[in-house]
Amino acid sequence: MGHIDLVFVVAGACALLAAALPGLIHRLPVSLPVLFLVGGMLLYLLPLDLPEPDPVAHRGSVQHLTELCLIVSLMGAGLALNRPFGRRWSTTWRLLVIVLPVTTLLVAVSAHALLGWPAAAALLLGAALAPTDPVLASDVQVGEPTDAEHDDDEVRFSLTSEAGLNDGLAFPLVYAAVAMALAGTGGPGEWLGHWLAVELLYACAAGVAVGLGAGWLLGRLFFRAERSSLRLAERNEGFVALAATLLTYGIAEAVGGYGFIAVFTAACAIRAVERSHGYHGVLHGFIEQIERLITVWLLILLGGYVATGGLRDLTWRGAAVGLLLLLVIRPLAGWLSLSRGRAGPRERRLIAFFGVRGIGSLFYVAYALGQADFGVAPRSLWAVVAFTVLASVFLHGLTSTPALAWLDRLRRHRGPAAVRTTR
Repeated sequence: MGHIDLVFVVAGACALLAAALPGLIHRLPVSLPVLFLVGGMLLYLLPLDLPEPDPVAHRGSVQHLTELCLIVSLMGAGLALNRPFGRRWSTTWRLLVIVLPVTTLLVAVSAHALLGWPAAAALLLGAALAPTDPVLASDVQVGEPTDAEHDDDEVRFSLTSEAGLNDGLAFPLVYAAVAMALAGTGGPGEWLGHWLAVELLYACAAGVAVGLGAGWLLGRLFFRAERSSLRLAERNEGFVALAATLLTYGIAEAVGGYGFIAVFTAACAIRAVERSHGYHGVLHGFIEQIERLITVWLLILLGGYVATGGLRDLTWRGAAVGLLLLLVIRPLAGWLSLSRGRAGPRERRLIAFFGVRGIGSLFYVAYALGQADFGVAPRSLWAVVAFTVLASVFLHGLTSTPALAWLDRLRRHRGPAAVRTTR
């Protein structure tokens, strides 16, 4: 069998399994990412002529494939949220304003202290690993769009909305690391002003503006166009969600805004135009299928990278940084930031713990390494990131189902108020 023929066979088999496995494992304490990550490891241990899963040699391909997966996931997350913007997003704002920068800083300090990395490389690691991933965190996120804004419980809503926004908000921190690396021995005076004005303020504002504008216009087209032939909601074509994703992302990036913020904001704006229409379920269903398909292929490649020696450059200090993030930094920062908020003690524990790391981290490292030299061997940086994602997939993938099932049982028996107030 030729190389390309084998690729088609493996890709098709993985796509078929991606469709069949969710129904088979939904009651088991294991997630789809765990199965495909292990499957990728086993597959690449076989004597098969499969594509080389090396993110250093194929950095550009990794960047663009993870980029596509992320924007598709962000559209799905925004379409799934039932709550309109407002005070009921207070948990999300705490996670974004407090947890994201604090986590970035503490991971950077850990990398500098334990690994001896330069400040730019340490900051890049912190920025890449800080965001909760919108792709691999799907097991702890809200499900299909519904008619009622109260259907989203605090845990699933907070993790979904956090993941939808913090990938875009991590971009300024990544740009800060790139600017530091490019400045070399120069002080912050060489790059700080431009970073504040352009990479932080303008790019975030442009992303929000493009997302709101595109979402409003697309929503009006979908649901309220004067001509019925243009009212796409009446035709139930799900691929329109992909069109909206690519169009919004492309416009935002073209004007220098953050496309990740724009896509998620556009999805929320589309929901706001006609919140209870059943077409949202069609759009979300299609985009979810595309996301699952791309994710499965990426996980196979990540498993192959690990199986073929991707962690060869990992030291115990690098592993310690990843474990500190997953077991100490994120849980503690999340727990403290949510004090006296909407989430009760039980919900706070789950929100703080389930800061899943994944595809977003891979994208940011691939992107940044294409912009500057960080004074650290790329394989060492990839080893720490790959290990952290691997550990997160297993840690969170094996605990999410029983943890959320426990919370749901408690909510049914005692009511939502009891979950928020009891310890």
